[in-house]
Amino acid sequence: MEKKFNFAKQIVLNAASYIKEHLNDQLQIETKSSPTDLVTQMDKEVQDNLVTWILEAYPADHILAEENGLRHSISDGNVWVIDPIDGTNNFVAQKADFAVVLAYFENGIGQFGVIYDVIGDKLYHGGGQFDVYCNEQKLPPYQDRPLNQFLIASNAGIFERNDWGIADLAKETLGVRVYGSAAISFSKVLSGQLLTYISYICPWDYAAASIIGESLGYQIVTLTGDPVDFQTRQQIMMVPTDKLAEIQSYIYERK
Repeated sequence: MEKKFNFAKQIVLNAASYIKEHLNDQLQIETKSSPTDLVTQMDKEVQDNLVTWILEAYPADHILAEENGLRHSISDGNVWVIDPIDGTNNFVAQKADFAVVLAYFENGIGQFGVIYDVIGDKLYHGGGQFDVYCNEQKLPPYQDRPLNQFLIASNAGIFERNDWGIADLAKETLGVRVYGSAAISFSKVLSGQLLTYISYICPWDYAAASIIGESLGYQIVTLTGDPVDFQTRQQIMMVPTDKLAEIQSYIYERK
């Protein structure tokens, strides 16, 4: 497993190098489900590169990925989950605050995850049998403190509409941060900068964070506290296990 883990970290860094080399290329921008759901040729090229590298090294493995309809179930064999550029809108508009994300499962069990903040040069990696690090610094497990000493993250629309009572929850905290990337938001939870990230996202957005976070005392669940399905877009939150009941009480009782 260590060989695969090291391989995963290397190809994520290779993918990031490719992005940096082409950072100022003219982008071919398309929309998917909405005018703000963007995809570029770089998303597709980075994913193609990752898929090629994986299948060349491990031809019997399978892929679940954001682009091109690659939708293999994580419960069936050895499965790599890819989000080639998480935070595409940030990539298009700012050339910052986006990440390359990779996770690996064997018969539904997460073995490790990798999240790389490309411009911030922060590689979050670990989970399963591996300790969790940001670059070379080992990350500590969740450390509890009162709700009013934490920041939380969501997206602007959810907060503005008070979907699921998130704005009510925010009143009990130090405030809300909006990063425009699930992976960037998850990385800030993993490093203790945020208490929770709440959003409506897909499996490739949360797969790596779910594996890494479990090793630090976090879990990714639906807003009702149920396990995520790794198949569909769902309302989810990454939250410390010790804080789940408290957070849910604000979401549901004050909605």
